[in-house]
Parts: sequence; C-alpha cells; structure tokens
Amino acid sequence: MNMRHLLAATVGISALTVSLAACSSDPADDGSATPTGDTPAASADCNVGIAMPTRSLERWINDGEGLKALLEGDGCTVDLQYADNETDQQISQIQNMVANGANILVIASIDGTTLGPVLEEAAAADATVIAYDRLINGSPNVDYYATFDNYSVGTLQGEFIEDQLGLADGEGPYNFEPFAGSPDDNNAKFFFAGAWDVLSQYVDSGQLVTPSGKAPASVDDWQSIGILGWGSDDAQAEMENRLSSFYTGGEKVDVVLSPNDSLAVGIAQALRTTGYTADDFPVLTGQDGDKAAVSQILAGEQSMTVWKDTRLLGERVQMMIQSIIAGDEPEVNDTETYDNGVKVVPSYLITPEVVTADTVQSKLIDSGFLKPEDVGL
Repeated sequence: MNMRHLLAATVGISALTVSLAACSSDPADDGSATPTGDTPAASADCNVGIAMPTRSLERWINDGEGLKALLEGDGCTVDLQYADNETDQQISQIQNMVANGANILVIASIDGTTLGPVLEEAAAADATVIAYDRLINGSPNVDYYATFDNYSVGTLQGEFIEDQLGLADGEGPYNFEPFAGSPDDNNAKFFFAGAWDVLSQYVDSGQLVTPSGKAPASVDDWQSIGILGWGSDDAQAEMENRLSSFYTGGEKVDVVLSPNDSLAVGIAQALRTTGYTADDFPVLTGQDGDKAAVSQILAGEQSMTVWKDTRLLGERVQMMIQSIIAGDEPEVNDTETYDNGVKVVPSYLITPEVVTADTVQSKLIDSGFLKPEDVGL
C-alpha cells in the first residue's frame, strides 16, 4: 500500500487585521510562519488547555513549555498538563480543563481512539479542539490538526537507507532489522508507511534480509514490530533479543530502521552491549533531534535523525489560536489526507528535514534548537 499524497495547495497567507495579534508569514519559510504578536490576546477570551502525553520524552517537554510561553506572551490563560502516558489521566485532565473554562484545547493524545466521550463534553462547552502532532481518531469533535508531514518523515528515513547502502544500484544483500513506533500512536503508521514504501521493494528482491523474520508482510502489519509507548528500554530489550537469537554465528546487522530517537537510543545501547563499536555500527535512523541521539550521531553510532523543529509547530498552533480567537478560520494546507474515521480533519503540515553529523552544527546548533554543551560540542 502506497500512502504517498500530494499536499493541498497552500492557502495564501494574509496579515490578520485583528486587535488581538498581528501575524506574518514568509512564503519561503517552508510552512514555518512566525507570529509577530504586537498586541496580546485578552486572557478572558483566550483560555487554552494543553494536554501533553508525557514528560518521559524530551520533545514533549520542549513542545509543551514552548507553546505555553508563546500563548502566555499573547495574554492567554494556559493550563499545561502532562499525563505520564496514562490515557485515563489525560482524559481526566481534559475534563478539568473544560470545567475550568478552556475555550481552546490543544491535545497531543496518548491513544487517539479513546477521547471521543471527553471531546463530546468539550463540544458541548463550545471548546475548539486542535490535535497536536498526533491525530485524534473516531471523533467528529476535532476541529484542526497541526503536525509535520509524518509520511515524509518515514520517506526521508527510507531514502537515506536506500542511498547509504546503494540499494537503487543493486547493492546487497544486507542484514536489516526494522522497528516501528507505538501501536497506539496514529503517527507511527505514517512513519512506517513512508519508509516501507521505499524499502519493501528491496526486501522483496532479497537486497535487504531480515534474519529475525520481523520484516512485516505488508505496511498494514506495522504494529507487529511496534514498541509500545516509544520506550527506549523496550527497544533495547527487543534489539538484544534479536541479536542473541539470530546473530550468533558472527553475522552483523548492517542497517536498522528506527522511527525515532527514543528507540534509536535503546537500539544503540543494545548494539554497544553486544560489542558493536562506532567502526562497525549499522546504519541507524531516528527522528526528533533529541540530545542523546545527536550525541550518538556525533559519536558515529547513529547515522541520522529526521529533525522536526517543534518550535515551528508551536508557532503554527499559536497562529491557529490567534485566528480562532479573532473569529477567523485558521490557515490549513491539507484537507485530504488525515481522515480520522469520522471526518477529514483540516490540517497544517510542516516539512521535516534530515540531520547528519555534518549538519548538526548548521541546523541544530546555529538555529538555537540545541546548545553546543547539550551534545558535547
């Protein structure tokens, strides 16, 4: 199954002529329009609940705190909550936000299939719901979706592997171990599909061989290799099991498809534990630009990360909220792709990009996303 899609034509960006805030966007800004916020929104009109999934992953801390700061700078009242990856806890937090008068909810769901009832409560209270980076499924009460082009994340990972190994030129066979993200995260499906649409042809041709047998029969079977909760420890245990069970005769892993940095950190630890060094580490992918993973990249133990500058996502959500408070329709650039089973949710997609050891400085450090000391520079 090929899930490639064409982005809907981007809606022309115009200056907001409202008393709450002024926003501007550079068409060459790759979807990363930056609000200028000359006049803060009145907090009585802008009461925002932000529901983030967990503090256990670095990126969610950055996302939550960054968005909170932007909105408070606009004069909004902001209630930021983290749910420890517990669905019931997140539902309770959202209920409390609605009860406390939140008229806008920004939700990065833990399980996007379980929020229907609480979103009915939000709709009854006339709250607008923005799904943040993870689509909320099975509910008509999702108004907007702000995310990165998640299919392209996987495509970039697959194309990186294809290029590094010379697969398009017929090179191989290579020992290949694929991983997928959390089965309850809708984004994980898109990540895997993007990569598998590039790589499955090489699995079929025998250029990529999976000694563990854990290459899914099709993209629809991605959950069979998913790591619940994106846990580094679970990824490490899974990789150690594959190595001890299927690489006992001196065979080496040549390439590992890891959908994000959290899994890549666990996978790299398993490889180190079993004797791999930077000289013989496999090609190893990732996503997010986490500090630990970038350190691995600089040490030669991870090959790349797909960087999603979450500051841009926060700025986009800020702009959406400014439009909503002003009584305008927020800008979207995709009205076709993200069907949650009940409706196609109007979405704004931001383009991710690849970072390797050669571009850590120029992309992550010089942009201020990371500090040099964060990654040992």
